[in-house]
Amino acid sequence: MKFLEIIHVNEKQVIDSLTKFIIRHKTREDEFDTLALQIFEYQFNNNLPYQRFCRQRETTPKTVQSWKSIPAVPINAYKSLTLSCCRPEDIKRTFMTSGTTGDELRGKCHHPTLSVYDTSMITAFKARFMPDLKTIRMGILFPTENEMPNSSLAHYLALAYSNFGSDGSQYFITTEGVCLEKLFAELERAEKNSEPYALLGASYSFVHLIDQMEKSNQTIQLPKGSRILDTGGYKGQSRELDLDDFYERLSERFSVPRASCVNMYGMTELSTQFYDNGNQICPSKKSGPHWIRSQVVNPVTGIPMPKGERGILVHCDLAHFNCVATIQTEDIGIEVDNGFLLLGRAEGAEAKGCSMAVAEFLKIAQG
Repeated sequence: MKFLEIIHVNEKQVIDSLTKFIIRHKTREDEFDTLALQIFEYQFNNNLPYQRFCRQRETTPKTVQSWKSIPAVPINAYKSLTLSCCRPEDIKRTFMTSGTTGDELRGKCHHPTLSVYDTSMITAFKARFMPDLKTIRMGILFPTENEMPNSSLAHYLALAYSNFGSDGSQYFITTEGVCLEKLFAELERAEKNSEPYALLGASYSFVHLIDQMEKSNQTIQLPKGSRILDTGGYKGQSRELDLDDFYERLSERFSVPRASCVNMYGMTELSTQFYDNGNQICPSKKSGPHWIRSQVVNPVTGIPMPKGERGILVHCDLAHFNCVATIQTEDIGIEVDNGFLLLGRAEGAEAKGCSMAVAEFLKIAQG
């Protein structure tokens, strides 16, 4: 039996169905397919640029039989088009991609509600980063949501802080920089405390912190059960470190095993995040919860690559219901059992293929 039998779903039905699906512990592949096709129908009917693109490819809700066949939107299309199912006046929150220069176009993802995003984040975060604890004292190495209201990462970390941070949890970065004195005082307090501690933040923030600690030859002995979560890469805001070197230094400076140094892979253009099970081996295998699926494809043809061969990552995220659920990234990956290896950004021929996909989409979607 299929999970849902709704035809011509509206926004409320989509939200209700998604919420129920996300909080379920076990789901079947055919249930994912059913919900994915209904969300595709909803987005096809309410997102005109996306509909134009699908029609050009002779793909409609009547012809698609599986989530794997739903047309993927190139991620950079968000920089040039409004890809949203709701009316502008119904938008409650807009997340924007990060830009490195003031003139750079920034992608925008509009949300009529954050209830699905929040349920997605909280459910997956608990399962992947906090399976053994209800709360933990946290240090956040990223500005607050008030300081960066258009940042999906700021909202993500605010959810972690408010739902899982125990008394004494605090932020140590503002838009002005790292509060080093305050942070080191807290880490020294944690060192003397027997309770586990968690540091969460952008990868580049950890690089700055590691550099500062290495200059003063400083190490911290965080208690057993402590953990670290990094995300977002470097984005030109710090020097880049080889992954193996990064996690080795992180482990050495805080005495946290590499198996407890977790990387979260997410993006503004998704409402669900991927996690690994630590970084004792790099690159680590990433995987997501049951409401997201991934494929590795040829960037030009969109044809899936054989398992074990590199290609461009495509994600079908049911929680991203108001925009487009299926996106083609510019990240290189390799499919492995129960997940994928993330190898970095596309370069050379693969990057050219991604650019061609964006150009094709914009030409068709703009009419």
